[in-house]
Amino acid sequence: MDAKLLSDQIRDEYVGMIAEAPSLTELDSLRVTVLGKKGRVSQLLAKLRDLSPEERQAAGGVFNKLKEELNQAIEARFSTLDAEQLAAKLSGESIDITATVRPEGLGTIHPVTQVLDEVTEIFAGMGFAVAEGPDIETEYNNFTALNIPADHPARQMHDTFYLPEREDGSRLLLRTHTSPAQVRTMSQASPPHRIIVPGRTYRHDYDLTHTPMFHQVEGLVVDKDIHMGHLKGCLIDFARTFFEIDNLPLRFRPSYFPFTEPSAEVDIGCSVEGGVRTIGEGADWMEILGCGMVNPRVLSNCGLDPHEWQGFAFGVGIDRIAMLKYGIRDLRGFFDSDLQWLRNYGFSALDLPTLGQGLSR
Repeated sequence: MDAKLLSDQIRDEYVGMIAEAPSLTELDSLRVTVLGKKGRVSQLLAKLRDLSPEERQAAGGVFNKLKEELNQAIEARFSTLDAEQLAAKLSGESIDITATVRPEGLGTIHPVTQVLDEVTEIFAGMGFAVAEGPDIETEYNNFTALNIPADHPARQMHDTFYLPEREDGSRLLLRTHTSPAQVRTMSQASPPHRIIVPGRTYRHDYDLTHTPMFHQVEGLVVDKDIHMGHLKGCLIDFARTFFEIDNLPLRFRPSYFPFTEPSAEVDIGCSVEGGVRTIGEGADWMEILGCGMVNPRVLSNCGLDPHEWQGFAFGVGIDRIAMLKYGIRDLRGFFDSDLQWLRNYGFSALDLPTLGQGLSR
Protein backbone atom coordinates (compact mmCIF):
# COMPACT_ATOMS: atom_id res chain seq x y z
CA MET A 1 0.00 0.00 0.00
CA ASP A 2 1.36 3.37 -1.04
CA ALA A 3 -0.07 5.50 1.81
CA LYS A 4 1.37 8.78 0.54
CA LEU A 5 -0.07 8.32 -2.95
CA LEU A 6 -3.53 7.54 -1.59
CA SER A 7 -3.32 10.47 0.82
CA ASP A 8 -2.33 12.89 -1.94
CA GLN A 9 -5.17 11.70 -4.18
CA ILE A 10 -7.81 12.31 -1.49
CA ARG A 11 -6.23 15.62 -0.55
CA ASP A 12 -6.21 16.82 -4.14
CA GLU A 13 -9.79 15.66 -4.69
CA TYR A 14 -11.44 17.12 -1.59
CA VAL A 15 -9.48 20.16 -0.37
CA GLY A 16 -10.61 22.23 -3.35
CA MET A 17 -14.21 21.03 -3.05
CA ILE A 18 -14.24 21.93 0.63
CA ALA A 19 -12.83 25.39 -0.03
CA GLU A 20 -15.54 26.06 -2.63
CA ALA A 21 -18.53 24.52 -0.79
CA PRO A 22 -21.43 26.95 -1.47
CA SER A 23 -23.38 26.31 1.74
CA LEU A 24 -23.19 24.79 5.20
CA THR A 25 -25.36 21.90 4.02
CA GLU A 26 -22.98 21.08 1.14
CA LEU A 27 -20.01 21.40 3.46
CA ASP A 28 -21.51 18.95 5.96
CA SER A 29 -22.20 16.49 3.13
CA LEU A 30 -18.53 16.64 2.11
CA ARG A 31 -17.48 16.11 5.72
CA VAL A 32 -19.52 12.92 5.94
CA THR A 33 -18.18 11.70 2.58
CA VAL A 34 -14.54 12.10 3.47
CA LEU A 35 -14.43 11.83 7.30
CA GLY A 36 -17.64 10.00 8.27
CA LYS A 37 -17.71 6.45 9.65
CA LYS A 38 -17.90 5.12 6.11
CA GLY A 39 -15.92 7.96 4.54
CA ARG A 40 -12.80 7.75 2.40
CA VAL A 41 -10.34 8.37 5.22
CA SER A 42 -12.10 5.92 7.54
CA GLN A 43 -11.85 3.26 4.85
CA LEU A 44 -8.10 3.84 4.55
CA LEU A 45 -7.66 3.63 8.32
CA ALA A 46 -9.61 0.35 8.35
CA LYS A 47 -7.07 -1.20 5.96
CA LEU A 48 -4.23 -0.61 8.42
CA ARG A 49 -5.10 -3.87 10.21
CA ASP A 50 -3.86 -5.84 7.16
CA LEU A 51 -0.40 -4.27 7.28
CA SER A 52 2.70 -5.25 9.20
CA PRO A 53 3.49 -3.28 12.35
CA GLU A 54 6.18 -1.24 10.58
CA GLU A 55 3.93 -0.44 7.58
CA ARG A 56 0.94 0.26 9.88
CA GLN A 57 2.92 2.83 11.85
CA ALA A 58 4.15 4.66 8.75
CA ALA A 59 0.78 4.62 6.93
CA GLY A 60 -1.12 5.55 10.10
CA GLY A 61 0.94 8.72 10.49
CA VAL A 62 0.25 9.71 6.86
CA PHE A 63 -3.51 9.07 7.13
CA ASN A 64 -3.83 10.88 10.48
CA LYS A 65 -2.07 13.88 9.03
CA LEU A 66 -4.50 13.82 6.09
CA LYS A 67 -7.42 13.61 8.48
CA GLU A 68 -6.12 16.62 10.44
CA GLU A 69 -5.63 18.70 7.26
CA LEU A 70 -9.14 17.92 6.04
CA ASN A 71 -10.63 18.82 9.45
CA GLN A 72 -8.81 22.16 9.41
CA ALA A 73 -10.05 22.88 5.88
CA ILE A 74 -13.64 22.06 6.89
CA GLU A 75 -13.46 24.24 10.02
CA ALA A 76 -12.03 27.17 8.03
CA ARG A 77 -14.78 26.92 5.41
CA PHE A 78 -17.44 26.54 8.12
CA SER A 79 -16.28 29.79 9.80
CA THR A 80 -16.42 31.64 6.50
CA LEU A 81 -19.88 30.37 5.55
CA ASP A 82 -21.25 31.00 9.06
CA ALA A 83 -20.00 34.60 9.02
CA GLU A 84 -21.51 35.17 5.57
CA GLN A 85 -24.84 33.74 6.70
CA LEU A 86 -24.89 35.97 9.80
CA ALA A 87 -24.01 39.06 7.75
CA ALA A 88 -26.84 38.31 5.31
CA LYS A 89 -29.30 37.90 8.19
CA LEU A 90 -28.23 41.16 9.86
CA SER A 91 -28.41 42.98 6.54
CA GLY A 92 -31.99 41.87 6.11
CA GLU A 93 -32.90 43.02 9.64
CA SER A 94 -31.28 46.45 9.48
CA ILE A 95 -33.24 49.70 9.97
CA ASP A 96 -32.74 52.72 7.74
CA ILE A 97 -32.34 55.48 10.32
CA THR A 98 -32.17 58.06 7.54
CA ALA A 99 -35.79 57.43 6.54
CA THR A 100 -38.20 60.34 7.04
CA VAL A 101 -40.13 60.10 10.32
CA ARG A 102 -43.89 60.03 9.87
CA PRO A 103 -45.84 61.88 12.60
CA GLU A 104 -48.23 58.96 13.00
CA GLY A 105 -45.28 56.83 14.11
CA LEU A 106 -44.53 59.02 17.12
CA GLY A 107 -47.50 57.88 19.21
CA THR A 108 -49.99 60.11 20.98
CA ILE A 109 -49.95 62.47 23.95
CA HIS A 110 -51.99 61.41 27.00
CA PRO A 111 -54.89 63.78 27.83
CA VAL A 112 -53.39 64.50 31.27
CA THR A 113 -50.11 65.58 29.67
CA GLN A 114 -52.01 67.61 27.09
CA VAL A 115 -54.04 69.47 29.74
CA LEU A 116 -50.96 70.06 31.89
CA ASP A 117 -49.30 71.64 28.85
CA GLU A 118 -52.40 73.74 28.15
CA VAL A 119 -52.66 74.99 31.74
CA THR A 120 -48.94 75.74 31.89
CA GLU A 121 -49.14 77.66 28.61
CA ILE A 122 -52.04 79.78 29.90
CA PHE A 123 -50.42 80.73 33.19
CA ALA A 124 -47.01 81.23 31.59
CA GLY A 125 -48.72 83.87 29.45
CA MET A 126 -49.79 85.58 32.71
CA GLY A 127 -46.22 85.60 34.02
CA PHE A 128 -46.37 82.53 36.26
CA ALA A 129 -43.30 80.33 36.74
CA VAL A 130 -43.47 76.54 37.22
CA ALA A 131 -42.38 75.21 40.62
CA GLU A 132 -42.04 71.60 41.74
CA GLY A 133 -41.92 69.62 44.96
CA PRO A 134 -41.41 66.00 46.06
CA ASP A 135 -44.23 63.45 46.08
CA ILE A 136 -43.16 62.30 49.57
CA GLU A 137 -43.69 65.10 52.09
CA THR A 138 -43.58 65.87 55.80
CA GLU A 139 -46.73 66.28 57.87
CA TYR A 140 -45.65 69.86 58.58
CA ASN A 141 -45.47 70.91 54.91
CA ASN A 142 -48.57 68.97 53.91
CA PHE A 143 -50.80 69.90 56.86
CA THR A 144 -49.44 71.99 59.74
CA ALA A 145 -47.92 74.87 57.75
CA LEU A 146 -51.15 75.09 55.77
CA ASN A 147 -53.21 75.66 58.93
CA ILE A 148 -54.82 72.22 58.85
CA PRO A 149 -55.55 71.22 62.49
CA ALA A 150 -54.21 68.01 64.02
CA ASP A 151 -57.76 66.62 64.32
CA HIS A 152 -58.77 67.49 60.75
CA PRO A 153 -60.34 64.47 58.92
CA ALA A 154 -57.87 64.85 56.03
CA ARG A 155 -55.06 63.76 58.37
CA GLN A 156 -56.67 60.42 59.17
CA MET A 157 -55.44 57.14 57.71
CA HIS A 158 -58.54 56.72 55.55
CA ASP A 159 -57.63 59.82 53.54
CA THR A 160 -53.81 59.92 53.58
CA PHE A 161 -51.14 57.39 52.60
CA TYR A 162 -48.61 57.41 55.46
CA LEU A 163 -45.16 55.85 55.38
CA PRO A 164 -43.91 53.83 58.41
CA GLU A 165 -43.26 55.90 61.52
CA ARG A 166 -39.65 57.00 62.02
CA GLU A 167 -37.56 56.68 65.20
CA ASP A 168 -38.45 60.20 66.37
CA GLY A 169 -42.19 59.47 65.99
CA SER A 170 -42.67 61.61 62.88
CA ARG A 171 -44.22 60.28 59.68
CA LEU A 172 -43.67 61.01 56.03
CA LEU A 173 -46.60 60.73 53.64
CA LEU A 174 -47.61 60.86 50.00
CA ARG A 175 -48.73 64.45 49.51
CA THR A 176 -52.50 64.89 49.36
CA HIS A 177 -52.23 68.10 47.30
CA THR A 178 -49.49 70.10 45.62
CA SER A 179 -49.78 72.95 48.16
CA PRO A 180 -46.64 71.81 50.09
CA ALA A 181 -44.63 73.17 47.17
CA GLN A 182 -46.13 76.58 47.95
CA VAL A 183 -44.87 76.25 51.53
CA ARG A 184 -41.40 75.37 50.24
CA THR A 185 -41.40 78.33 47.85
CA MET A 186 -42.48 80.89 50.47
CA SER A 187 -40.06 79.48 53.08
CA GLN A 188 -37.00 79.31 50.84
CA ALA A 189 -37.25 82.48 48.75
CA SER A 190 -38.30 86.07 49.32
CA PRO A 191 -41.52 87.39 47.73
CA PRO A 192 -43.00 88.42 45.41
CA HIS A 193 -44.07 84.98 44.13
CA ARG A 194 -46.12 84.02 41.11
CA ILE A 195 -46.00 80.26 40.59
CA ILE A 196 -48.02 77.26 39.51
CA VAL A 197 -47.23 73.77 40.82
CA PRO A 198 -48.30 70.87 38.58
CA GLY A 199 -47.86 67.34 39.89
CA ARG A 200 -49.19 64.04 41.19
CA THR A 201 -51.15 63.79 44.44
CA TYR A 202 -52.49 60.82 46.44
CA ARG A 203 -55.60 60.06 48.53
CA HIS A 204 -57.61 57.00 49.60
CA ASP A 205 -60.41 57.13 47.01
CA TYR A 206 -61.48 55.13 43.95
CA ASP A 207 -64.64 55.47 41.83
CA LEU A 208 -65.82 56.99 38.53
CA THR A 209 -64.50 60.44 39.45
CA HIS A 210 -61.75 59.64 42.01
CA THR A 211 -58.54 57.62 41.90
CA PRO A 212 -55.82 56.99 44.55
CA MET A 213 -53.35 58.94 42.40
CA PHE A 214 -54.43 62.02 40.46
CA HIS A 215 -53.05 65.31 39.14
CA GLN A 216 -53.40 68.88 40.36
CA VAL A 217 -52.13 72.32 39.53
CA GLU A 218 -51.81 74.74 42.44
CA GLY A 219 -51.38 78.45 41.88
CA LEU A 220 -49.90 81.03 44.23
CA VAL A 221 -49.41 84.78 44.03
CA VAL A 222 -47.79 86.68 46.93
CA ASP A 223 -47.11 90.39 46.70
CA LYS A 224 -48.05 93.67 48.34
CA ASP A 225 -51.64 94.96 48.11
CA ILE A 226 -53.04 91.75 46.54
CA HIS A 227 -56.85 91.46 46.83
CA MET A 228 -59.75 89.24 45.81
CA GLY A 229 -60.27 91.16 42.58
CA HIS A 230 -56.87 90.01 41.34
CA LEU A 231 -57.83 86.40 42.10
CA LYS A 232 -61.15 86.64 40.28
CA GLY A 233 -59.64 88.28 37.21
CA CYS A 234 -56.90 85.68 36.99
CA LEU A 235 -59.26 82.70 37.25
CA ILE A 236 -61.90 84.12 34.90
CA ASP A 237 -59.22 84.61 32.22
CA PHE A 238 -57.88 81.13 32.87
CA ALA A 239 -61.24 79.34 32.64
CA ARG A 240 -62.35 81.15 29.48
CA THR A 241 -59.00 80.54 27.80
CA PHE A 242 -58.84 76.87 28.82
CA PHE A 243 -62.36 75.99 27.71
CA GLU A 244 -61.95 78.27 24.69
CA ILE A 245 -65.29 80.04 25.31
CA ASP A 246 -65.04 83.83 25.40
CA ASN A 247 -68.28 84.42 27.32
CA LEU A 248 -68.08 81.38 29.62
CA PRO A 249 -70.26 82.10 32.71
CA LEU A 250 -68.45 81.80 36.06
CA ARG A 251 -69.55 82.27 39.65
CA PHE A 252 -67.61 82.36 42.90
CA ARG A 253 -69.38 80.67 45.85
CA PRO A 254 -68.22 81.18 49.46
CA SER A 255 -66.55 78.07 50.84
CA TYR A 256 -64.04 77.02 53.50
CA PHE A 257 -60.44 75.87 53.22
CA PRO A 258 -58.04 75.99 56.21
CA PHE A 259 -55.27 77.57 54.14
CA THR A 260 -57.29 80.45 52.59
CA GLU A 261 -59.51 83.17 54.09
CA PRO A 262 -61.85 84.13 52.54
CA SER A 263 -62.31 81.01 50.42
CA ALA A 264 -64.42 80.27 47.37
CA GLU A 265 -65.30 77.55 44.91
CA VAL A 266 -65.53 78.42 41.22
CA ASP A 267 -68.39 77.10 39.06
CA ILE A 268 -68.79 77.30 35.30
CA GLY A 269 -72.09 77.46 33.45
CA CYS A 270 -73.25 74.31 31.67
CA SER A 271 -76.26 72.23 30.67
CA VAL A 272 -77.00 68.51 30.73
CA GLU A 273 -79.40 67.03 28.17
CA GLY A 274 -79.70 63.36 27.28
CA GLY A 275 -76.64 62.53 29.35
CA VAL A 276 -74.49 65.01 27.36
CA ARG A 277 -72.91 67.95 29.20
CA THR A 278 -72.38 71.17 27.28
CA ILE A 279 -69.96 73.70 28.73
CA GLY A 280 -70.90 77.40 28.56
CA GLU A 281 -74.62 76.97 27.90
CA GLY A 282 -77.72 76.42 30.05
CA ALA A 283 -78.79 77.14 33.61
CA ASP A 284 -76.73 74.44 35.41
CA TRP A 285 -73.41 74.92 37.16
CA MET A 286 -70.34 72.69 37.54
CA GLU A 287 -67.60 73.22 40.16
CA ILE A 288 -64.08 73.17 38.71
CA LEU A 289 -61.69 74.52 41.37
CA GLY A 290 -61.19 75.97 44.84
CA CYS A 291 -59.45 79.24 45.68
CA GLY A 292 -59.10 82.07 48.17
CA MET A 293 -56.82 84.62 49.76
CA VAL A 294 -53.83 83.03 51.52
CA ASN A 295 -54.61 82.68 55.22
CA PRO A 296 -52.40 85.04 57.29
CA ARG A 297 -51.44 82.08 59.49
CA VAL A 298 -49.98 80.31 56.45
CA LEU A 299 -47.93 83.38 55.60
CA SER A 300 -46.65 83.53 59.20
CA ASN A 301 -45.80 79.80 59.20
CA CYS A 302 -43.66 80.43 56.11
CA GLY A 303 -41.81 83.35 57.71
CA LEU A 304 -43.71 86.20 56.00
CA ASP A 305 -45.30 89.19 57.71
CA PRO A 306 -49.04 89.11 56.81
CA HIS A 307 -49.25 92.87 57.46
CA GLU A 308 -46.77 93.44 54.63
CA TRP A 309 -47.56 90.60 52.23
CA GLN A 310 -50.83 89.26 50.90
CA GLY A 311 -51.61 86.65 48.33
CA PHE A 312 -54.12 84.35 46.69
CA ALA A 313 -54.02 80.64 45.90
CA PHE A 314 -56.08 78.17 43.90
CA GLY A 315 -56.12 74.47 43.11
CA VAL A 316 -57.33 72.78 39.91
CA GLY A 317 -57.87 69.05 39.40
CA ILE A 318 -56.24 68.32 36.04
CA ASP A 319 -57.99 65.00 35.49
CA ARG A 320 -61.36 66.61 36.28
CA ILE A 321 -61.09 69.53 33.85
CA ALA A 322 -59.69 67.15 31.19
CA MET A 323 -62.84 65.04 31.55
CA LEU A 324 -65.05 68.13 31.24
CA LYS A 325 -63.29 69.63 28.25
CA TYR A 326 -62.81 66.45 26.23
CA GLY A 327 -65.92 64.49 27.19
CA ILE A 328 -64.23 61.67 29.11
CA ARG A 329 -66.79 60.04 31.40
CA ASP A 330 -64.75 57.60 33.52
CA LEU A 331 -61.65 58.87 35.32
CA ARG A 332 -60.26 55.36 35.70
CA GLY A 333 -59.54 55.18 31.97
CA PHE A 334 -56.71 57.68 32.51
CA PHE A 335 -54.72 54.99 34.34
CA ASP A 336 -55.68 51.74 32.54
CA SER A 337 -52.82 51.82 29.96
CA ASP A 338 -55.37 51.01 27.23
CA LEU A 339 -53.86 51.82 23.81
CA GLN A 340 -57.27 51.87 22.14
CA TRP A 341 -58.48 54.42 24.71
CA LEU A 342 -55.34 56.50 24.18
CA ARG A 343 -55.72 56.46 20.39
CA ASN A 344 -59.26 57.74 20.84
CA TYR A 345 -58.54 60.48 23.41
CA GLY A 346 -54.83 61.15 22.74
CA PHE A 347 -53.29 64.15 21.00
CA SER A 348 -50.68 64.51 18.27
CA ALA A 349 -47.13 64.37 19.61
CA LEU A 350 -46.05 67.32 17.44
CA ASP A 351 -49.12 69.53 17.97
CA LEU A 352 -48.12 71.52 21.06
CA PRO A 353 -50.70 73.88 22.63
CA THR A 354 -50.02 77.59 22.20
CA LEU A 355 -52.08 80.66 23.04
CA GLY A 356 -51.52 82.12 19.60
CA GLN A 357 -52.60 79.12 17.54
CA GLY A 358 -55.08 77.51 19.94
CA LEU A 359 -54.75 75.09 22.83
CA SER A 360 -56.55 72.01 21.49
CA ARG A 361 -56.13 72.22 17.73
